[in-house]
Amino acid sequence: MDPGFFSATRLAAMIRHREIGCLELLDHYIARVERLDGPINAIVVNDFDRARDRARRLDSAPDRSAPLFGVPMTVKESFDVAGLPSTRGHLAAKNHRAAISSLAVRRLEAAGAVIFGKTNVPVDLADWQSYNPVYGTTFNPWNLDHTPGGSSGGSAAALAAGLTGLEIGSDIGGSIRVPAHYCGVFGHKPTWTLCPNHGDPATSPAQATDIAVIGPLARSADDLAVALNLLAGPDPDESGLTFVLPRPRVTSLKSLRIAVWASEPGQETDTETVAAIEAMADELERQGAIVSRAARPAFDPVEAFHLYLQALDTAWSARMTDAILAAKRQRLADLGPGDTSADAAMARATDMAHRDWLMLNERRMKLRRIWSMFFREWDVLLTPVIGTAALPHMQEGASIMNGPGSAGLARPHVQTGQPWERHVTINGRRIPYNDMLFWPGLTAGFHLPATVAPIGFTKAGLPLGVQISGPIYGDRTTIMAASLIEQAGYTFKAPPLA
Repeated sequence: MDPGFFSATRLAAMIRHREIGCLELLDHYIARVERLDGPINAIVVNDFDRARDRARRLDSAPDRSAPLFGVPMTVKESFDVAGLPSTRGHLAAKNHRAAISSLAVRRLEAAGAVIFGKTNVPVDLADWQSYNPVYGTTFNPWNLDHTPGGSSGGSAAALAAGLTGLEIGSDIGGSIRVPAHYCGVFGHKPTWTLCPNHGDPATSPAQATDIAVIGPLARSADDLAVALNLLAGPDPDESGLTFVLPRPRVTSLKSLRIAVWASEPGQETDTETVAAIEAMADELERQGAIVSRAARPAFDPVEAFHLYLQALDTAWSARMTDAILAAKRQRLADLGPGDTSADAAMARATDMAHRDWLMLNERRMKLRRIWSMFFREWDVLLTPVIGTAALPHMQEGASIMNGPGSAGLARPHVQTGQPWERHVTINGRRIPYNDMLFWPGLTAGFHLPATVAPIGFTKAGLPLGVQISGPIYGDRTTIMAASLIEQAGYTFKAPPLA
């Protein structure tokens, strides 16, 4: 098997045992990028020369014990890497260069990682597709007619295509989980605030955004565990405290208590997705897991969904431009009283008074406590990641060509109208695009950790994943569950074009 598809932990072990050199491995990945990334356009900023210099230095280092020693990796474009652009897809920021690297990047480099590039995102990290006027469109390596997801779409595409050894992304509405699902890789959305990420003071928010997190994507669950250990812990500029994250509750399928929530009336989920999760649950039960298909937290899921949507909208509000805010106010004015869509729920949070937000948040925290009670009885909850496998590209408006990573390709894809103007068809029913926030938001809105693991493919050959959620700070339990599912035979598979 090509080492481009090995796990990061295996790559580090190969270097540690001198089976391959740091520079040799880095050059292998760079050669893959130069040969294969053209039609995918996942790695949109390269830093090959500095990475080679670092790899040479590591090759002469006597101590190779660091957990990611010599592992070549890329990071989502929104992470600051000193000397590289951080545009979030905005042309106005194209010439910005970060003065210092994000804390997550510094922690990974301290653990021996060799960062050689950055991967593509949607504008403002606010879509389940990854395209922007700076870098163009990223394509799913399983099928170029489909998106790899967003906003960490370049991250997942690069991993699936064997272009990088490890990745980190961010997530507020599925931005780690959906790309992992769409591309057939592993991803972990940590408990809120577990992994801080302050970077360049000129561009990095000083405060944590509600619901938003950073976390790893990888080709194995073990890699997620290693990366989480490195990323987790208080920001040293803010606190001298340390903490111990709880150990996994279980280490074998025979003692794992699994609740399965594969579908929900009124929340369209593709029948192939539902069937794949139910079939996997049957297999885990055959292998000894304790499985319930009826266990649910004791609240109304629609209420929980709408609480998440309003919390999500208010979390974004600080970074809204005046133009976006004006458009939101107009949508609110145009809403019919019977509109119960996700977009309507978010529009109704426009200009929310602080007192109203406090009341909303109090209700949300009560439901979070109900989640905690649920997870006293069940170790993890298995749900869909989102309602469908990877969507075809859905872009409307002004034309965008592929970006610098496209090796000269001129495949046009076009800038969006807004996500709230789109619709998707699931099981023959046409629904608003943002109604698909149900599965990503059901747990994220309450700050729960969630791990995504690949579990198979659709009849059309697109990857399918499962979302594994757990209690607050139960991150090691959800990752362990993903590892047990992986050991049960549900593993990463490389796309044929790679």
